[in-house]
Amino acid sequence: MLRLAIIGYGYWGPNLLRNFSACEGATVAAVVDRRQERLNAAKRLYPAVEVYASAEEVMKDPSIDAVVVATPVFSHFPLASEALSRGKHVLLEKPMTTSSAHATELIELAQKKNLTLMVDHTFLYTGAVKRIKDIVGMGVIGKLQYFDSVRINLGLFNPEVNVVWDLAPHDISILLHINEEMPESIVATGISHTHNSIENIAYITLNYQSNLIAHFHCSWSSPVKIRKILIGGSNKMIMFDDVEPSEKLRIYDTSYKVSPVSDEDKYNILVDYRLGDIFVPRVGQEEALSGVAKDFISAIKNGTEPVSNWKNGLGVVKVLEAAEKSIKARGREVKI
Repeated sequence: MLRLAIIGYGYWGPNLLRNFSACEGATVAAVVDRRQERLNAAKRLYPAVEVYASAEEVMKDPSIDAVVVATPVFSHFPLASEALSRGKHVLLEKPMTTSSAHATELIELAQKKNLTLMVDHTFLYTGAVKRIKDIVGMGVIGKLQYFDSVRINLGLFNPEVNVVWDLAPHDISILLHINEEMPESIVATGISHTHNSIENIAYITLNYQSNLIAHFHCSWSSPVKIRKILIGGSNKMIMFDDVEPSEKLRIYDTSYKVSPVSDEDKYNILVDYRLGDIFVPRVGQEEALSGVAKDFISAIKNGTEPVSNWKNGLGVVKVLEAAEKSIKARGREVKI
């Protein structure tokens, strides 16, 4: 029986505790948080769980096999580094770290110690994204041409990171999951409407050698909540609407073909549109975080590579890092 400790019992911590407590083959032995009222809440719901105000106790405890870190991103590197150094497996909340250098250091340490290092990009475990991965992988939609993401809402303003680091990791992780090619360059713009200069609206464009283009719109300042991804292929197109309660995924049997009218007149083109049926596939309804917990435990016990592995985690951080550089340089193109 694996013994786990959850470090951080704020917004996401209760969900982690609930899902890991329901998993076979593991038990949550400890919860760590600096705020006593949070520890009291955890203790009321799970009396057998030990609670601590500092991570030091669980780090020193040799009976703790793994730690789940759900703290602000700036604390991920020191906590994960110490846990790995003490021989503990690590699951980090997204994003993995604040820099690709720190992410690479953790990866090298985990490999040296033969330990599991995983990032909780929860969306990779949703029924919709699993189905998208299968559809794209089988070549159903043809060659990928574009990935267009909108993730906007009103709040919550994060005082520690900008909107890119807060919202974009979800959809960037999905893109890197279904298409493992890394972008060639990134152009990003953003603006802050607050006194602390933290951007609350941002637009990110990823350019690829394969002629794929990806665009991300993130905002804490929208009057409506939109969670939508459009994926265009040479044969078909996909729409993923996470706000939609039932029909989250739609496959459009729609495409177009562009050809010049003649070799001599390259400025005139002929566009042939094909409009077909719309297919609404069934998707699994299992809670995604339950899949994360099971995958982490399986990776530790069986030595398997988790779906949300360090490769995806590192790729997301590299994209975020480049996007922030571009924003600070007022939209300058940044090579990856």
